[in-house]
This record gives sequence, structure tokens and C-alpha cells, in this order.
Amino acid sequence: MLELRAISKRFAPDKQVLSAVDLAVPDGSIFALLGPSGCGKTTLLRIVAGLEQADAGGVWFGGEEVTAVPVHQRRFGLMFQDYALFPHMTVTENIAFGLEMARETRQAAAARVDAMLNLVGLRGYGDRSVERLSGGEQQRVALARTLAPQPRLLLLDEPLANLDRQLREELVGDLRAILSRVGVTTLVVTHDQQEAFVLADQLALMNAGRIVQQGAPAAVYANPANLFVAHFLGFQNLLSATVADGSVLTALGQWRLPPSAAVNGAEFRLLIPQDAAQVGGAADVPMLTGVVQNVAFRGGFYRVTLLAAGATRLIFDLPAAELSQAPAAGATLTLYLRPHLLRLIPAG
Repeated sequence: MLELRAISKRFAPDKQVLSAVDLAVPDGSIFALLGPSGCGKTTLLRIVAGLEQADAGGVWFGGEEVTAVPVHQRRFGLMFQDYALFPHMTVTENIAFGLEMARETRQAAAARVDAMLNLVGLRGYGDRSVERLSGGEQQRVALARTLAPQPRLLLLDEPLANLDRQLREELVGDLRAILSRVGVTTLVVTHDQQEAFVLADQLALMNAGRIVQQGAPAAVYANPANLFVAHFLGFQNLLSATVADGSVLTALGQWRLPPSAAVNGAEFRLLIPQDAAQVGGAADVPMLTGVVQNVAFRGGFYRVTLLAAGATRLIFDLPAAELSQAPAAGATLTLYLRPHLLRLIPAG
């Protein structure tokens, strides 16, 4: 297990980057540090690697403190965002570099390189120049080189950031499969929520040097802890709400929500996910009516912008298969909400 205890870091008197961060990464898991640029996630990764020193707190691995252990003695593998491949070397030479530094025999190194090429789907690429590879192939070589020395912990800093969106979506599933097959404990930094959702068993969402929510991706997505988390995860329908006698009062009306939606607190926002609405529904579920402002076809669904009561602007994704025809701009539309998808979150 990787354990971080009260890690703090300041780069200037007025620039606190990390504030008493505690984190425990289970053995064999893939754990994502997720958050916007400047939130401290990369600095935290560098402290784990030993490339930065914390002002306070400690790093523990396998029950032993490694805070003061030099980088090369930690036996952690770090894959940089730009891959840092050696352009004058072949694929095989790049992958074998760490093995040579560890003074592996030539026979053992060759066997390990062959195993890594097979693992990342590059069998037969050994003699190629890395400069002639595609971005996705270079990413696989960098991963193979990092895994070749059999690190105790794998650290990935935005591993897919240099690839275009389509290629990232293609490779993220492959990366997850490779890491699961190897079984090495992995800490990955990313600003992309979809990437974190696909890759990670667990994630910690960071903001301003602190962890604001942690858990399984599905649990974090279903229950954002606060407004920052909701906005970062892309939720747009957040209504001011008050709670009384088991009902929720918003500008759109008063609704009764299931107990799972309730939280303790004085001020709330009612979160209505974009996929929480349907055109038909039972009479006893929350419903709203508004004027269609805009309709955009997105393949499997229509993204509908609705202006509801009190000039409340809402956005919903309505499955195309459930509609007899596309909603028309200017039309009045009544939608029924799925109560189990609605959530109350603290306003602060």
C-alpha cells in the first residue's frame, strides 16, 4: 500500500500547493488523482516519486517510510507526459535501458523486452526507430520501458494527454487492460474525468491543494460532495433548493424525493443530471414544463436546452430511440424526471 500522511507543500510564501493531504492507495489497485490544472495533483505525484520534497508529512510504501529515500532506490516507475523516449534508440533499446541500468544479463533483458513488447501489443516492433512510430505506439513503448524493471509502484503523469481525443478514447481501455493484467499498484494523474472513470478502481478529486472527494468513480459521479465536484464532473442543472417536511422546493415547483437523495445541511442545490429526464412518465414523479430553446442532434440522443419557470435554463439529453420526432425549437415540452437520479448537495 502507498500511504501519504499530511503532505504539505508551498512554492512561495503566498502559494500553498498542497495542504495536509492524506491518501491511502490499496495494493494492486489503479488509483487516479483527478482535478483541474494547478490543483496540486502533479506536485503530489512528484513527491511520491521523490522528485520533490514535501515541506511537511511523509510518504510510506509497504509499511515503510520512504520520504527520505532517493529516487533511484524507491523502485518506483515514472512515466512522463511527454514519454521522454530516446530518439536515437530503437524500440528494443528504449525498453531495455532501465534493465541495463539495473545490470540485468543480456539474456534476461532480451526475454523481458520480448515480454513487454507482447504485453503492449508491439510484437515485431523491436528494431524500429521510435521517431517513426505514431503517438499511440510511442505511448506503448514508454509504458513498456517503465514496466520492464518491474517497479513496486507505477506513477503515470497524464499518460494520454499528448494524444488526440479519438486516439485517447481508443487507448484508454487498452491501458486499463494492460495495467490490470500486470497487477502493479498504479497512481495516475489526469485532468480528464472520462479517462479517470475508465482507468481507475478508485479516484481522489483534488481542488486547491486538497482532496475534496474520494471513492469509486461510479460512486463519486452519482453523489458529488459539493458544488465544485458537480461542476467539475460536468453537471449543469443545479437549482437552489430548500427542504421541508420531506419535500424539496425549487423555482420549478415542490417535489418529494426518495430518501437516498437527501443530505444534511441548511442550503442545498438540487442536481438534475442531463440524463434524468424522459418525455413520458408516471403522474407521481417530479415533472417540469418549459420552452425549447435549442436542439442539437448528438448521434444517439438529442441535447435539448429548455427554458423553464423562473427563466431557469436546463439542459437534457433525450435518447433518440425514445422520441417519435425531434423536439422543435419554440415548442412547449413537458419532461418527467427519474427521482432516483436526483441529488441534493450542499450549496457551500
